[in-house]
Amino acid sequence: MKIIRAEHLGMCFGVRDAITLALKQTETAPLTILGDLVHNEKVLSDLRARGIAIEQQIAEVQTQTVMITAHGTSEVALKRIRERGLNVLEATCPLVHVAHRAVAELVGQGFHPVIIGKRDHVEVRGMTDDLAVFDVVLTEEDVLQLEARPRFGIAAQTTQPIDRVRHLVALIRQRFPESEVRFLDTVCRPTKQRQSAAVELARQCDVVVVIGGANSNNTRELVATCGKHCAQVHHVQAPEHLRPQWFVGAQTTGLTAGTSTPDCLIDQVEQGIRKLTANRHEEPLREGFAFQNNPTHGGKS
Repeated sequence: MKIIRAEHLGMCFGVRDAITLALKQTETAPLTILGDLVHNEKVLSDLRARGIAIEQQIAEVQTQTVMITAHGTSEVALKRIRERGLNVLEATCPLVHVAHRAVAELVGQGFHPVIIGKRDHVEVRGMTDDLAVFDVVLTEEDVLQLEARPRFGIAAQTTQPIDRVRHLVALIRQRFPESEVRFLDTVCRPTKQRQSAAVELARQCDVVVVIGGANSNNTRELVATCGKHCAQVHHVQAPEHLRPQWFVGAQTTGLTAGTSTPDCLIDQVEQGIRKLTANRHEEPLREGFAFQNNPTHGGKS
């Protein structure tokens, strides 16, 4: 059986940079990450093993320094952290900062802000918590619930599929033809690359395996995208989740991975597939993080 990888897959530069920053900080002082640095349990477990605390609430922080995750946060939240006398280590992805500035620009110009994304996602909360009024939409039904406004300013969660975003923008324009609608494209380039590469991959394969955390939104979006072009798509977090029956009769299996999936885990899943489908010796699995860029991988999400 042939195994092929998507042209762009796996850990993006924003996640790599955040992990590198966290590890560097621990060389000089203890660190607590506020929230999950990434939505990948393998990565989080390795960070904890290196002595890094991960807490969901500010009140639970026991260290002097707190890291903001790559997903970013609001100015209101940053103020609360600093009021407790804590040092803030910023790991917000630069492309999330771009999205925050886009929303601020739209509001400053008098547009009613509409964010396309998951309402309860940490990145979306960071984009909206500083706003007095806003709407978050993810589906056509959400668009139908919008109230009429003279001016709509639209931005998106950076990891949303661009096709969905454009579709919802078009629906808002269609529903409110008398309104001025301005859209600032804040979907990051690595997300677009991974989505596009996933489509190309799925069209070539009998089976697609998508590697990423169970709570990773961008991984679930990859699963959904691949499912539109391939009948058999499976989401796994680790090689032990693979099942031999998935590959019965398959000639070509494709691999892609979410933006918080380390290179070593992609390698381990590929080797796991090979062991399930052929009795031959494989190279030893790599352990730990693999921060180096793989030429088959994309950039930041």
